[in-house]
Amino acid sequence: MKKHQNLSRYIVVFVALAMIALFVRCQDEMVVDPVNSEPTTDQGALEKLVDEDSSLSSFDYNYDEEGLMDFLGKTTADIYPFRVGRKMRLVNRNLSINYQDTIAYGTLTKTFEGLLIIAASYDSGAVKPDTLIEKPFTAVVTRNIIFKKVANSPYPLRNWVIAAISLPEGGTQSPNIDVMKLTAFLPNGDTLMIESPNDYYLLRSGWGWWRRIPIVQRGESVQIRIELFSMYEEEDFVTLTYGANRWNKKHRAKKRFELVSQTPNGNGWDKVYEQTYTTHQWPGFYHAVFNAMPRQVIFDDAAPVEAEAWGIPYFVHP
Repeated sequence: MKKHQNLSRYIVVFVALAMIALFVRCQDEMVVDPVNSEPTTDQGALEKLVDEDSSLSSFDYNYDEEGLMDFLGKTTADIYPFRVGRKMRLVNRNLSINYQDTIAYGTLTKTFEGLLIIAASYDSGAVKPDTLIEKPFTAVVTRNIIFKKVANSPYPLRNWVIAAISLPEGGTQSPNIDVMKLTAFLPNGDTLMIESPNDYYLLRSGWGWWRRIPIVQRGESVQIRIELFSMYEEEDFVTLTYGANRWNKKHRAKKRFELVSQTPNGNGWDKVYEQTYTTHQWPGFYHAVFNAMPRQVIFDDAAPVEAEAWGIPYFVHP
């Protein structure tokens, strides 16, 4: 009887040990080897660096205004807009790389399918919108990225860092409106003057003579001045969208610029617009995205979408 009891205990212990071994093996199989999951080529590594860098990706979350429509107020025009917003969907992304020894120069091109949404009325006496106008369009945005090789390990992702990023620029290639210069007056007294966004670089890491990405404290204000050429004497629709990133979309905000001055220039007008925005309390990387459209895009239900967009990354300090 005692032998049978001992044998039963041995069987129970054996089964328990076998189950523990099986469980540990299953757990080991579920763990993904981080080394084996890394990109195996330089191209794959640089694309992953770009995808995961919040100073770059935050542009998309402010270029897209889904769920946010700027208040306009009723005006006298062919249609009477109350609210305007754009919904953007990324449909193509291409990163071309020119390798030069320990430096790589990248051009990031993103193609968006856009939908301009206008809540309006055809009735000049209306007190609220009764018509929803949707205008589809395509926009292409480019920016340049400089990568620095910092190691020669077998793992490409560990060999490269993003050294500098240019500002983004793009839109619909409108012949009727052209942003010429953007000036940002920072709270620390520094001033950024930008005339060619793709040629204006900001330091991302480590080394270089470029300016650093602007650092703004929570609740501080940044004044923006936009100088543009417009084919039309009427006030254009120039806006600023900011405050959103991958982890913080619900605090996206939008403002319309105020026309400060305009001067005739040949067959068009040189105009100056200004606006000020205040950072919110959540730290992290963000983009201020500026969008300019001729007036008829908003006030004429049949006019095609023409728009030019620039952006500036900034960091809200904890």
